[in-house]
Amino acid sequence: MDMKLDPSRDDLPLLANTSHILVKHYVLDLDVDFESQVIEGTIVLFFEPGNRFEKEGSPTEETCPSEANEACKFRTPEPCHIPVTDTRTFSSKVGCHDFVICGKGEKDTSGKDGNHDNREQASGISSSKYCCDTGNPGSEDFLLVLDCCDLSVVKVEEVDVAAVPGIEKFTRSPKLRNQIVRELVALPADRWREQLDCYARCSQAPGCGELLFDTDTWSLQIRKTGAQTATDFPHAIRIRYRTKPQGRSVTWTSDQSGRPCVYTMGSPINNRALFPCQEPPVAMSTWQATVRAAASFVVLMSGENSAKPTQLREGCSSWHYYVTMPMPASTFTIAVGSWTEMKPETSSSDDLATERSFSPSEADFRYAGICGHMEYPCRFQNASATTQEIIPHRVFAPLCLQGACQETLLPLVPACLAAAHSILGTHPFSRLDVLIVPANFPSLGMASPHIIFLSQSTLPGRSHLCGTRLCHEIAHAWFGLALGARDWTEEWLSEGFATHLEDVFWARAQQLAPHEAQEQQELRAGLRWRRLQDEVQNSPQEMQVLRPNKEKTGHVSDSGSSVIKHGLNPEKVFMQVHYLKGYFLLRFLAQRLGDDTYFSFLRKFVHTYHGQLILSQDFLQMLLENIPEEKRLELSVENIFRDWLESSGIPQPLQRERQAGAECGLARQVSAEVAKWVRVNRRPRKRKRRETEEVFEEVRHRWCELVVKHRHTGAYRDVERFLQEDQAMGIYLYGELMVSEDARQQCLARRCFELSREHMDRSSAQVVAEMLF
Repeated sequence: MDMKLDPSRDDLPLLANTSHILVKHYVLDLDVDFESQVIEGTIVLFFEPGNRFEKEGSPTEETCPSEANEACKFRTPEPCHIPVTDTRTFSSKVGCHDFVICGKGEKDTSGKDGNHDNREQASGISSSKYCCDTGNPGSEDFLLVLDCCDLSVVKVEEVDVAAVPGIEKFTRSPKLRNQIVRELVALPADRWREQLDCYARCSQAPGCGELLFDTDTWSLQIRKTGAQTATDFPHAIRIRYRTKPQGRSVTWTSDQSGRPCVYTMGSPINNRALFPCQEPPVAMSTWQATVRAAASFVVLMSGENSAKPTQLREGCSSWHYYVTMPMPASTFTIAVGSWTEMKPETSSSDDLATERSFSPSEADFRYAGICGHMEYPCRFQNASATTQEIIPHRVFAPLCLQGACQETLLPLVPACLAAAHSILGTHPFSRLDVLIVPANFPSLGMASPHIIFLSQSTLPGRSHLCGTRLCHEIAHAWFGLALGARDWTEEWLSEGFATHLEDVFWARAQQLAPHEAQEQQELRAGLRWRRLQDEVQNSPQEMQVLRPNKEKTGHVSDSGSSVIKHGLNPEKVFMQVHYLKGYFLLRFLAQRLGDDTYFSFLRKFVHTYHGQLILSQDFLQMLLENIPEEKRLELSVENIFRDWLESSGIPQPLQRERQAGAECGLARQVSAEVAKWVRVNRRPRKRKRRETEEVFEEVRHRWCELVVKHRHTGAYRDVERFLQEDQAMGIYLYGELMVSEDARQQCLARRCFELSREHMDRSSAQVVAEMLF
């Protein structure tokens, strides 16, 4: 596999050797320093050998050697970083412990685009000097490969889990470290609290030997002298590292109130610039994290618990989160800022009863059916959780948006959660935080386990945009998170389902009558049809295919490494083909089966596959097996692949449907309303200022498009404001300004870009720069 990739244009490499060894749990212990814009600390990884090699290795294991006998030589990525002991010092600014780092308090600008001081960038694992065949015990040392980018790794060491007091309770072999970890990760789901506690105590155990490590552009490579197989390799290691201010997994910026914050914004490279990890989706793991920041900040994270801060000395707070449902490391999310929690003015006792938290405790753990996933405390097996319509939820935002959130967002959350439960049943996650993220967030929303990010662009006007987007992100709890794509090129399995379900959830949340819901959905289908036509006319054909790897979908190399086709292409972030074609395929299937049959099947599919990774054929084969033969007609997995998933352009069945379809009644009403306003606007009319502002807030994006199209110079300030405040939607407006070939508009676009560029995410900035220069 050629790893000499253009880091901004090509496929995304996933290099972790997950066929050899798998991370089962991460323990992160991190400090957030806004002065230097760095997150630093340690991560402890607990492993088990992959299926290919789990029976190999030495029959016995030695106890911990002294560090003096570990003749390790380090290639430290940045020489100014000095590995130190566990002694902690406190910054006078933040009051949290720091490592001894040269130039503390200044932004680290070395290696902005990766570890450029390494001499073997993009060498590829096959040519690494430490490469070995882990299937051959007589070869060189086993090499652990982790996905890693834009990180400064300081030290890697084995953890002496045998030194943990009381560890003998968990193992029959208290002196064999790897055996201890094997038995720890195998604890049954009803002992999850003990397991988390033991992971935490093991993560604090002393080191017992430094490990050799090396880095290149995309990976961290680790080995232990004499450990020739994955079974022999240490099953618990600690990595001491720090992020870089320019790292692509997190964004350091200011919120709408002007206060500093940092958050994961859904980078194309996922979380590998936040912590070393195994990124292939097959590496399903649990995690727990302790994060320290100044006491004025709130730490939100993917976690089952609604964490509260623990006050430490010198104005520092500590936050702790955990998850017990194994998830890909790419779904880990964090947001640290001066967020304000929005609370409803009143809560009835009935509401509180409905929303009470159901933790997966031993007392309430009842098996409601057999699940197909690996063992964990599953809500689908918790009788109380299955009937919980509204899960506990919190809403956070910068203080200046408190009023808008109270008015628009807060009332929608319970209604949308209840609507989702009525369609799909059990909520896969036990709670939900919703955060309004800074203006530089590049999309309207993003879902992660237990937390949703929403753009401020969803708040203005009435509830429709906010409600539909919230429903879309809630749908990802089932499709995208609880059920994930085994091959990330099949994004339609996440986005197509969420787009289709958002209409159904939103109609239920509004309590629309069936005919009203159908007309609203027909209108939205018409709008999406126009967007899809525009998309296929203005995008490369190879990026319009929903299953680009075809028969090789889901295939990986012998080590488990692979590449995500077009994963690093910045234009892909702004394409909607996988949303729209996936939506129209599911709409086509629902119409063929009938809504009752389709959604009954969908609930069955969720119950069968939750907690697992799927491919397109898993869904389609189960669907066809569960529908009456008279409704299948010419439907087959092969035909759907050919017509919908493996071809570019407009699918032929969709083309035929749209040509034969008549305009729905609601669309006719909209057309009549437009004609009416065209007539009204031909004569001058007095309007109240407030009414004008309300209408303007609802249609800002379309208004700005019309301003650009008609060169309405008097409203250029509206365009400028939109580009500054609504970056989630404004990216397309830059294209309109440049296509016009109007010098004043192009000057406006370049001026707005220069003002926003520093705060934009990298993909957005790159795409806009290519438009402008």
